[in-house]
Amino acid sequence: MKSTTNNNALAGARALALPSREDSLRRESSVSQFWNTNRRLLEDAWREWEFENKDSLLVPDETLLDPKLRKVINEAWENPEKENAVADLWEEIIPGVYSAQFFDLERLAEFRNYLEATVNSEIPRRAPYGIQLNRYGVMLDPRSEGYLAAPNFQAFYNEIMDRYMRPIARLLLGTYGYDNQTFGFSIQYNPDKDKDLHAHTDASAATLNININLPDEEFTGSQVDFHDKTTGNVVKTIFEPGKAIIHTGNVPHATHPITSGQRSNLVVWLYGDRMQVPRGSASSYGNTGNSSSKVVTSDNVTASDRWSVPDSPKDMIAPF
Repeated sequence: MKSTTNNNALAGARALALPSREDSLRRESSVSQFWNTNRRLLEDAWREWEFENKDSLLVPDETLLDPKLRKVINEAWENPEKENAVADLWEEIIPGVYSAQFFDLERLAEFRNYLEATVNSEIPRRAPYGIQLNRYGVMLDPRSEGYLAAPNFQAFYNEIMDRYMRPIARLLLGTYGYDNQTFGFSIQYNPDKDKDLHAHTDASAATLNININLPDEEFTGSQVDFHDKTTGNVVKTIFEPGKAIIHTGNVPHATHPITSGQRSNLVVWLYGDRMQVPRGSASSYGNTGNSSSKVVTSDNVTASDRWSVPDSPKDMIAPF
């Protein structure tokens, strides 16, 4: 890997000649080589950029998130027996799919301004393969090439995954044991760029899809269909500003074409070591639902188990 001194990494990163979009979409070996060769340089550049802008740049943390969600999450970490209050905030769309407010609408503009600043940094970032290189398309996890390596962002990302997503997924979806590894990316849907996504499942145990549109950023179309395997019905959902949908990776879903405006989302995954995921439907994870609660229960997984952080190391296997 290329290395550089602390005071010139930012200039060096900005001077890099990026792989062409065509090569990126074809996943040419030279593209991976570019990101891997320059990984250390880019990480140093993000640190330098953050330091240079420390007086004006937001330090993202959990205070950006919905106050009700923060309150019940923090109480559950203090006492896991209070976890039902977390489940109560999530509305079931179909089995294995839930929705709740995730970001605080009063703070969302600050987070969007922060993301805009990362774009304006001119530090090269890799978009998810197969999409246009739009302003908010970037990899979020260190396992990915060209990821958003700003240290303060990474601290926030890990907080979302460890303190929020993992216990919520264990609580609602029964993913315990298949959630040691993390993955994430951002995407923006535009009528003239990436406008839809065909029916598919995710290579995850759990997917959390968070809309980061501001309240005045309206769009039309871009509804998401979720296919209920138990009934055969299709349920259409619309993303609202700051709201999140969490679902098991094996639930088929598709995004309708966006016809006006734009929709920006953060998408994060959990899965097991070496990309292991539960087999079959949510009901076959070895857990059974409780009619008086959304909490997925199991004889050998306790509330304290759910509110814990895995101690196994992160691997570097990336789905894409």
